[in-house]
Amino acid sequence: MNVVDDYNREALGIEVDYSLPALRVTRFLDQLIERYGKPKRIRSDNGPEFISHTLQDWCTDKKVELCWIELGKPTQNAYIERFNGTFRREVLDAHIFTSIRQVRRIVDEWLIEYNTERPHQALQFMTAPAARAS
Repeated sequence: MNVVDDYNREALGIEVDYSLPALRVTRFLDQLIERYGKPKRIRSDNGPEFISHTLQDWCTDKKVELCWIELGKPTQNAYIERFNGTFRREVLDAHIFTSIRQVRRIVDEWLIEYNTERPHQALQFMTAPAARAS
C-alpha cells in the first residue's frame, strides 16, 4: 500500500505484506497521522480494503473524508498511479526478493531516496520535504 501526499508529492509511507486487510490499512493510516498529522481527505481506488466498513468507520471517527475514484478511472488518482508505476519499475521489477524482510528493507531505502534525492518538476525541482518546509 502506497500513500502519497498529492500536494507536495511526498511518499508518506509504503506498507508491505502478503495481504493488507482493512484493519491493517487503518493501523498504518494511524501511524501516518502520528507522523504527519491528519489529512482532510483520503482518495483511493475501490479495492476491498478501501471500500470496507472498517475504513469507512475509521474515516468517520477521524473526521477524514473518504473519496473513491470512479471504477475504471485511474486517472482520477493520477499522482499515486504515476508513483505506483515508478515504484513497480524501480523496486518490484528490479529485484528478486527472498523474504518479506528483504522487501521491507529495500522499500524503506528506496522511499528515503525517493523523498530526499528526487526533485519534482511540479515542485519547481525541489524535493518533497523541501517543498513542505517552504
